[in-house]
Amino acid sequence: MRVERATVAFPISAEDEIVALENVSLRLPPSRIVSLVGPSGCGKTTVLRLVAGFMRPTRGRVVLGDSEVTAPGPDRGVVFQQPTLFPWLNVLDNVILAPKLRGVAASSYAPEAARYLEAVGLAGTERQYPYQLSGGMRQRLQIARVLINAPDLLLMDEPFGALDFQTRLVMQELVLALWETYRPGVLFITHDVDEAIFLSDTVYVMAAKPGRILEAIEIPFDRPRSYQELTSSREFIDLRLEILALLGHRSGRRPA
Repeated sequence: MRVERATVAFPISAEDEIVALENVSLRLPPSRIVSLVGPSGCGKTTVLRLVAGFMRPTRGRVVLGDSEVTAPGPDRGVVFQQPTLFPWLNVLDNVILAPKLRGVAASSYAPEAARYLEAVGLAGTERQYPYQLSGGMRQRLQIARVLINAPDLLLMDEPFGALDFQTRLVMQELVLALWETYRPGVLFITHDVDEAIFLSDTVYVMAAKPGRILEAIEIPFDRPRSYQELTSSREFIDLRLEILALLGHRSGRRPA
């Protein structure tokens, strides 16, 4: 997947426009995890919406394989910050809804649903309803519902932003475990620099007004990764300070 010099502008008069994104280019190679970090309002979610096909750039383009992205498709699965679940459907029915609507035979999707629920740690909850699940469990359910469609790209829009630290860490480790098993490409949107470094192969640092890419930083750490070991290493701390310096410099504030 490639975003090529994408600009998103909203006209406010016949002569003027507000530029939300300006000449944004990035690459997501197959089976890699790429994160976008930046301040609120820099356009991270707008980039994800372009890749998902929910909107089109004013200028530039988004390319998946050899085709330009012009609409949503099953090759891209989106995990939102707030789980978009159907409250009147139980866990199993939430997961199987999409293949069921596509006319996939139950003999095919039933074992797949069981496999993905097992993979995200929700085996045994099939008859429960979303309101009976914790926030972390609802996000696990949302991920299982996306994975059953076997997307080439998993697009995650600050999916753990509303979770407490411990649950967030568990979910980060779950993402890495699922990636090791299924190897989708992942575009991960986050405010959290530590989260971006821990999960990613490449971190794109963004600035706002208008939204643009400041720098692409390659993450050198091998997989599998241990959060405790990685985040206490000198290399991790140096990368963290480098990214915070970029963000702090552009916002006019000292890095944290």
